[in-house]
Amino acid sequence: MTEPETSRREEDAHALDPDRVEAIVEAVEAEDAPLLDALMEPLHAADIADLLEQIGPGERRALIRLWPGGIDGDILSELGEGVREEVIEALPQDVLANAVRELDSDDVVDIIEDLEEPQQRQVLDALDDADRVAVEQALSYPEYTAGRLMQREVVTAPEDWTVGHAIDFLRNEEWLPDQFYHVVLIDPRHRPTGYVALGKMLSSRRDRKLSEITEDSYRTIPATQSQEDVAYAFNQYHLISAPVVDADGRLVGVITIDDAMSVLEDEAEEDILLLGGVGDESLSDGVLETVRLRFPWLFVNLIATNLSALVIGHFEGAIAQIVALAAIMPIIASMGGNTGTQTLTIAVRSLATKDLTSSNAWRVVRRELMVGMTNGIIFATLMASVGWLGYGSALLGGVIAAAMVINLIVAAIAGTLIPLTLNRLGLDPALASGTFVTMTTDAVGFFSFLALASAVLL
Repeated sequence: MTEPETSRREEDAHALDPDRVEAIVEAVEAEDAPLLDALMEPLHAADIADLLEQIGPGERRALIRLWPGGIDGDILSELGEGVREEVIEALPQDVLANAVRELDSDDVVDIIEDLEEPQQRQVLDALDDADRVAVEQALSYPEYTAGRLMQREVVTAPEDWTVGHAIDFLRNEEWLPDQFYHVVLIDPRHRPTGYVALGKMLSSRRDRKLSEITEDSYRTIPATQSQEDVAYAFNQYHLISAPVVDADGRLVGVITIDDAMSVLEDEAEEDILLLGGVGDESLSDGVLETVRLRFPWLFVNLIATNLSALVIGHFEGAIAQIVALAAIMPIIASMGGNTGTQTLTIAVRSLATKDLTSSNAWRVVRRELMVGMTNGIIFATLMASVGWLGYGSALLGGVIAAAMVINLIVAAIAGTLIPLTLNRLGLDPALASGTFVTMTTDAVGFFSFLALASAVLL
């Protein structure tokens, strides 16, 4: 096997096998349910979700119709929002009921919160009474808060219990969550006072008090805290799980690390999409939905490019007299745009991780100003040589150099101040920042170069 083939095989080690996808589609087209079941059975829930997202809507509906009993709660949890709605609508009521009953409350909330009212009611009606109440209570919290993120199933113990009491309790209970990492200690008023890691409990003597082996990492999360702050706390303090409390400090749920990491992943993905001007888009979206998401950003970009065109049009006479200006000015604008994008990317990511704050903002702006100035001088020297040697004009080289320095300085400042300003206004710092930075660097680049050329060369 050649080196490129080996590298490709390593990269695709955890990807869905295209041959299997093709075989599954052929089985669906042939309506061969036994073959479909044999092909689907070895797949992980995440792989099945990927499969459903990769195939077309018609093939997806046919697969669900031929293999309805295979769709379980884990698969629904892995699906993207758009495809999930379609799958839920296509599932028979009894299959949907069995799928959602096996999930923890936080997974049910994640599935239901973005559905339309009829589909929400369809899922809620499929739950047992106790589970339905738990989900409805979670949905009563504001969107994107810890109350929506938490699961209601919490393993608790009185703070005066011993290790032996806790172990006997865990062995005798049947309602325990599928995954949990701590036993939360509570006082008589149901307020958490600490938690004990399962590993620490199992390695301790039976007669030892649970309160003596609590974890130093213990901290509570208010139910109304934003999910971004929750994810930051998990990442910052290396948490595995954290109790969630209401306004009176009473325990109402628990958040585990998998949910917190999902938020971090979603936030990073959202920033990338917003910086690219595509919004909350996925490959499973239809044509009209994709157009709707992309149109506003393209419209803003159209306005920005028209602004640049106005700047260029103002110096039409200078360009007509010195044709070389038309060839050089895109270089000035492009260098500014790239510099601004570099600075913007660092600023947006630093704001998301809380490394860039109001206390160090001006220090960062000054640093970026110096970086922009230094790069500007270096590239200005190179472009001055191009102007002198390539076009035979030392004055043109000087104009290029000056415009390059100006635009790279402006780009560095804009790449930092624009996301900072949006963040100060309570908006997502990734929101349209790229468009504003590009608009600024293009307009300043064209204006500084053409204005200097008009003043010096004409």
